[in-house]
Amino acid sequence: MQAIILAAGMGRRLGELTRDNTKCMVSVNGVRLIDRLLGQLATLSLTRVIIVVGYKGDELRQYIGHRYDGRLNIEYAENPIYDKTNNIYSLSMVKQQMTEDDTLLIESDLIFSDQLFRMILDNPYPNLALVAKYETWMDGTMVRMDSDYNIVNFVPKKAFSYADVDQYYKTVNIYKFSREFSCHKYVPFLEAYCSALGNNEYYEQVLRVITLLDNAELKALPIGNEKWYEIDDIQDLDIAETIFAEGDEMLHRFNYRYGGHWRFPKMLDYCYLVNPYFPTTRMKDELRANFDTLLTEYPSGMFVNSLLAGKYFGIRQQYVVVGNGAAELIKSMMEHVEGRIGVVYPTFEEYPHRLQPEQIVAYQPDPQTLSYTADDLINFYDEHPIDNLLLINPDNPSGNFIPMDGLLQLIEWAKQKHIRLVIDESFVDFSDDFEHNTLLRNDLLEQYDGLIVVKSISKSYGVPGLRLGILASADSSLIQYIKRDVSIWNINSFGEFYMQIFGKYEKDYMAACHRFIAERNRFGKLLQQIPYLRVLPTQANFFCCQVTDRYSSAELTKQLLSRFNIMIKDCDSKNGLKGRNFIRLSVRATEDNDRLIEAFHILAQ
Repeated sequence: MQAIILAAGMGRRLGELTRDNTKCMVSVNGVRLIDRLLGQLATLSLTRVIIVVGYKGDELRQYIGHRYDGRLNIEYAENPIYDKTNNIYSLSMVKQQMTEDDTLLIESDLIFSDQLFRMILDNPYPNLALVAKYETWMDGTMVRMDSDYNIVNFVPKKAFSYADVDQYYKTVNIYKFSREFSCHKYVPFLEAYCSALGNNEYYEQVLRVITLLDNAELKALPIGNEKWYEIDDIQDLDIAETIFAEGDEMLHRFNYRYGGHWRFPKMLDYCYLVNPYFPTTRMKDELRANFDTLLTEYPSGMFVNSLLAGKYFGIRQQYVVVGNGAAELIKSMMEHVEGRIGVVYPTFEEYPHRLQPEQIVAYQPDPQTLSYTADDLINFYDEHPIDNLLLINPDNPSGNFIPMDGLLQLIEWAKQKHIRLVIDESFVDFSDDFEHNTLLRNDLLEQYDGLIVVKSISKSYGVPGLRLGILASADSSLIQYIKRDVSIWNINSFGEFYMQIFGKYEKDYMAACHRFIAERNRFGKLLQQIPYLRVLPTQANFFCCQVTDRYSSAELTKQLLSRFNIMIKDCDSKNGLKGRNFIRLSVRATEDNDRLIEAFHILAQ
């Protein structure tokens, strides 16, 4: 067996990173692609490694030098017109060598798990293409295969159809060809293809022609959950460095993104908090059906969107302002807050981060239960005067919940004390008897214009990508200030349309919340069986747990990510939980929750 590495391309899309070197000289987490690849090949029993060079080929030769002597027999071939041809011509430079031995064919801009070479070499079939199930980040050649893993078609970009993505696999660009296949099929067709259509093509086009034969003799080998990435531009490089990072560095790379985890479809995200049962398929179908119009039309301004939000929640238009997520409204409101503000720690840090430290009067509940009542807050702040009080209800990350009778008591107390009361009820629709727990009611808002209610539509309604949130109050000066403070088109047409059609799906939403509560109860009982977790009661869409044995919260977080590709929230960074080994776990759908429980049990062994 020999290996052929195609490394002649210019890698223009990587910009400055390939100004002075070819793509395979780019570093991923401090290791150049070519070093990683040659190190992996050095573990195999190969007769030789042939590197086809072109752009900056002399620099690559000089860099490799003799460092692999005794481990690899490295030879070079050159594509002298690399700037006028594609990789079909680079491969044609070594067509004679392909007929001399079985061949591993590899593109040099790849990073992949060590296991991939073992997979393809241990498989007895002589002619194989490693493939991965289609994911949204993938570009380039796709394949379709039959039930026996025979590749029946190579699908070029021009023939790609989003209607068929369930049947597509992406070529990983690692192939195994037998000497016989190269001699009698690939090389003859390669020569004919280049003669007829020229050299500005891709070598996989030859495979596409071969698969049209009755007996193409080329099979696909799916790689399952093994890691790989193709690096064509700087975002590819960023993602690859995240996927292949380790320990603390991997956690750091995921955390600084603050979302965008759809770029990592194999990762199970237990950090971000949504509703797994809403929106329904029918509602999403309606959004899809209007995609073209919504994409190409401007959204309305604040007048219409306040009207829609008022209709959505059953409150008067003049009491509500819509935000690009609740975060936009929180920023605007908190920068307008004057005087001292009571904050319960631990909490959702987006609020206190907008304040000066001297403004905050902190209340810390029982360190074991993290629980508190309306009476607890009233008694504490009667003795520690404040001008404003912030309450997240249910709280994040504790899951503590003050029911309606306690809230009404708190509102009356705040009114008597002339304290502005900010209540974030983003998670209230996950509480038991949630239909009666909201403060988004005209009578309550009018009862005290110092009451401000914030709600994130992302969390309860399962649409974080739309970026929607509201702030409601009968304080007309505050509402007008925030409307002037945010931009004129602060939400997009997709978010506006979602609010417009929600009423048709309100019963579905109620059913989804009840279904969620049932799953949370089931999931909670399973979590209580994990010997090293202490699970706090919750009325939100997450559980706060203390890691009591075997691991620290940081170690457990790293183990889940590195071994199981599951990301949880380590709460060690939260004010009031430092060094106390608390984690937060979102509640997802049953299949995902069972996968996390299984991982916890494995880590208990």
